[in-house]
Amino acid sequence: MGGLKIMNQKIFEGIEQPKLEWAHDWLSTAKRSYINGQWIDSGSHTIDSINPANGKIIGSFYCTTKEDVDSAVQAAREALSNPEWKNMSRKQRGRVLRKISELIAEHHAELATLETLDNGKLYTEAYNDDVQEAHDLFEYYAGWTDKFYGENNPVEGDFLSVTTRDPIGVCGQIVPFNFPIQMAVLKMAPALAMGNTVILKPADKTSFSAIRLFEIIDEAKLLPKGVINLILGDGQVGAYISQHMNIDKLSFTGSTKIGKQLLHDSADSNLKPVTLELGGKSPNIIFEDVTNLEGAIERSFYGLFTHKGEKCSSPTRLFVQNAIYNTVVEKIADYAKNYQCGDPFDPNSKQGAQISKEHMESILSYIESGKEQGARIVAGGERDLMGTNAEGYFVQPTIFADVDNNMKIAQEEIFGPVLCIIPFDTEENVIKMANDTIYGLAAGLWTGDTSRAHRVANQLDAGMVFVNKYGCYDFASPFGGVKQSGWGKEYAIHSLSAFTKTRAIWFAY
Repeated sequence: MGGLKIMNQKIFEGIEQPKLEWAHDWLSTAKRSYINGQWIDSGSHTIDSINPANGKIIGSFYCTTKEDVDSAVQAAREALSNPEWKNMSRKQRGRVLRKISELIAEHHAELATLETLDNGKLYTEAYNDDVQEAHDLFEYYAGWTDKFYGENNPVEGDFLSVTTRDPIGVCGQIVPFNFPIQMAVLKMAPALAMGNTVILKPADKTSFSAIRLFEIIDEAKLLPKGVINLILGDGQVGAYISQHMNIDKLSFTGSTKIGKQLLHDSADSNLKPVTLELGGKSPNIIFEDVTNLEGAIERSFYGLFTHKGEKCSSPTRLFVQNAIYNTVVEKIADYAKNYQCGDPFDPNSKQGAQISKEHMESILSYIESGKEQGARIVAGGERDLMGTNAEGYFVQPTIFADVDNNMKIAQEEIFGPVLCIIPFDTEENVIKMANDTIYGLAAGLWTGDTSRAHRVANQLDAGMVFVNKYGCYDFASPFGGVKQSGWGKEYAIHSLSAFTKTRAIWFAY
């Protein structure tokens, strides 16, 4: 496996060390999809997975066929009516989800190692964020299995009207490359908590952590056959899922372009309900009356540049009031200049590699566009070719100053380590610019004026607004956007609602 270097790694403090030798052995065989409790022998061809840090192949998997998808749907449909799953008590279902959470914790370092090799993010990010949240999500939704109630409806007349919340059925779930295992679990856990069956398709660039998760669950014999199914493949395989007549629900996280196509697929097939978590171009506003300017600058930087900027809710447009503009530009540029790209398994690295060569080139083309349209580079602006970085897909942390909100770099989602800083004068002006985007995922503002905080937060057209600390996330609070950032919400009770169907029942006295 030319893409996997095993060397004397520096020691990570406070967390388990990477399992590189184990990963080398595990990746030595081509992986297969998991359907109806079996690792299937079918597959049209193999797809190689590339290590973004050095551009070399680390492993491969077989791409499933349309017939494989049909088999998975049939297995999931049959599992819905299997008494072993259908009649499982809610408390027992909760115990199963807690056991999966425990298994993730037991295999924490394995999963984080695969995530880093596949995605290019830092090992510390994969370990502390991706895998930890996967563990926490199963634990969180395990507690919901017996706490999601129907309603007693206050209808007129001599009637009792109640609603029931039932499993929605067979759930197709398509997840992105940026948080592979976290996104997979975010969709699987609430669906299973509500008694559904699952067909999961990971991104073709980052499938290995999901494959290993399914192996772990399979080895523990926790679920009846067909309850969970793993479909590996490219975008065409995703289309087989979105267009399938016997899938009852589709949940997708990814680009707005693909999200729109999935809506067409739903409309042209069986009108399956669709949850979409899509792109963003989130504004982040620093007013001159901010209480802690240093803290605002630091958080604004890390809110974008962690996970190498491949985050849909990143604060990619930084609006700074004129009186403090030059100070913010200078200090945030200093952060970028000291933020070094490097081997994701080196504890000294601050930023990993972009997901692919094609994506790196897309980011670099946006950087060139910013230069051509007159934005001022104050940090970065190039591919990082230092040392062994030249083998991989590294982009320097890039800061543009003096950006016009109408520029391409300010309007289109770059999905990489590029920050646009835009000056503003008045509150009214910045609200108008902040909302001038097709997206509406997240927004942030920094101010010491409580009245301004409430006033501006209520005028920002976004699904999530962060005041005086950008990027506050909790399983108890809904995640999701408005406009072309998506349909529906995830996390909390909102995910449970998305994976249930409501029935109203009337009783006449």
